[in-house]
Amino acid sequence: MTEQPTKLSTEEQILEAAQAVFLEKGLAGARMQEIADRAGINKALLHYYFRSKEKLSALIIERAISVILPRVMAVLDTDLELFDKIRLVVDTYLTFVSRNSFLPLFIVNEVNRNPHFFFRAVVEKERTHLDKFRRQVDEAVAQGRIHPISSAQLFMNVMSLVIFPFLGKPIIQAGLGLSEEDFKREMENRRTEVAEFVIRAIRA
Repeated sequence: MTEQPTKLSTEEQILEAAQAVFLEKGLAGARMQEIADRAGINKALLHYYFRSKEKLSALIIERAISVILPRVMAVLDTDLELFDKIRLVVDTYLTFVSRNSFLPLFIVNEVNRNPHFFFRAVVEKERTHLDKFRRQVDEAVAQGRIHPISSAQLFMNVMSLVIFPFLGKPIIQAGLGLSEEDFKREMENRRTEVAEFVIRAIRA
């Protein structure tokens, strides 16, 4: 007898299919029927699990953010020396995004559409972990170990350098003539390049 898929495995099928369709079509262009077809189920069963594509996209984003944000915040909350912390934040984020390269653009689009969801989902719970990072940056500036910079600017500099290549991937590939393998190799190189670029920029 063929074993019927469990609720969990069916949900995972749906989520994987939805991710693929959202990546190709965006939320506005995605259709529930196409997601059902991609998941190998009928539309009625899809609606049993998820009433709308908006609920699907919200869950995909929440799951992604709930994985990566606590990891990054946990690094910022450690007692690591500041430069080592920057290196580990870059490595942690690039590891995740390289395995989920569709997420940055998808998340940015959806956060712009519904910013309140983003903060309600995860960010408000994790924001306190930045306190130690703020104090560490302020202390390094006061001691003359790094050039004057706020923790907010430093954090944004690191995140933008890590995230943008994935947001601008088609432009970067076309402009630089990079194949998919070339792009992956360059993103792997950025584990070192981004961290050292930031460190050189702020080191006093």
